[in-house]
Amino acid sequence: MSANERATRALREILQNPGNDACADCGAPDPMWGSCSLGVFICLACSGIHRNLPDISKVKSLSLSHWEDQEVQFMTQHGNELMRSKYEAAVPVYYYKPTHKDCQTLKEQWIRAKYERKEFSEPGKNFTYEEGTRDGMLMKRGRDNGQFLSRRFVLSEREGTLKYFTKYDAKEPKAVIKVDTINATFQPEKIGNPNSLQITFLKDYSTRNIFVFHDNGKEIVDWFNTIRAVQLHYLKVAFPGATDAELVPKLTRNFLKEGYMEKTGPRQTEGFKKRWFTLDQRRLMYFKVPLDAFAKGEAFLGNKDHGYSASPGLPAGTHCNGNWQHGITIKTPERSFLFTCETESDQQDWLKHFNDVMNAVMSPQDYTMEALFRHRH
Repeated sequence: MSANERATRALREILQNPGNDACADCGAPDPMWGSCSLGVFICLACSGIHRNLPDISKVKSLSLSHWEDQEVQFMTQHGNELMRSKYEAAVPVYYYKPTHKDCQTLKEQWIRAKYERKEFSEPGKNFTYEEGTRDGMLMKRGRDNGQFLSRRFVLSEREGTLKYFTKYDAKEPKAVIKVDTINATFQPEKIGNPNSLQITFLKDYSTRNIFVFHDNGKEIVDWFNTIRAVQLHYLKVAFPGATDAELVPKLTRNFLKEGYMEKTGPRQTEGFKKRWFTLDQRRLMYFKVPLDAFAKGEAFLGNKDHGYSASPGLPAGTHCNGNWQHGITIKTPERSFLFTCETESDQQDWLKHFNDVMNAVMSPQDYTMEALFRHRH
């Protein structure tokens, strides 16, 4: 057996150790790369980010690269669990740890924060996210013309608000957003910039979107995690008995699903029109186009025991004049919503998400939201 084959076999054995079967940075299954200077096993996508840190991380393929005996030995002595206890010793609870499904910018800044800046290696460090305020310029998409222009944003924990100003020295903000209504999600494809956020919030009980980006990936991720830190502070005040584990899922979160469906109106006699749908926890919102500032409408998806259901197909006699044939009927105590999807797989995927939501137990906040919906509609 050649030295190379011996090394490959030894590395495959080390992969069996607990924690080494998933990427050390994003959790992707079956990592096939290793950093022989950090002692961690990583996936292909994260290995590309590690390559951009040549002074810190030396990356090799487990099957294609030549490994020296001492490098294999180093991997044996370290591995993902041990290195996580070192580099992730003090990650704040609100800090968003990206998964393999998240965008490149989030993953890159997580990897740089861990290994390059060593932000989480020592307990008791002061984090930039916890300063209680953040003030800076972001490029914001104009509501009507779609142009991105530089705007000043100010986040204040004391006031519990995110404000933006059209000019740096403007006295009055253009908008004041309450942090407890914010959901910030990374949307590189939708917005067309790798470092971009969609900030969704409630204004007068209706959903509003603003779209922002920054040229610097660290800057936008710092904004994102600072918003989460401020939100957690507010939730702890609002729910003093709640644990971190209960509160963290209520911080900014990825949408469960987004995409096009066709829908008809409440009387179900109008034509089916193509709309962009966003499922955010129990709220299903629809927009004319993906970058709309305002939702055209929304539905609340409660628990199946309370008169909510989602099923394939449309009621008999529905005049389906659209191009898409794969129907979905959502029933709520107030009304039915009729949708059509372009493909059967899309229909099945939407249905799975709708039913997952309707099968989940409702929280006290969900009941509050449901009451607001009924009041509004």
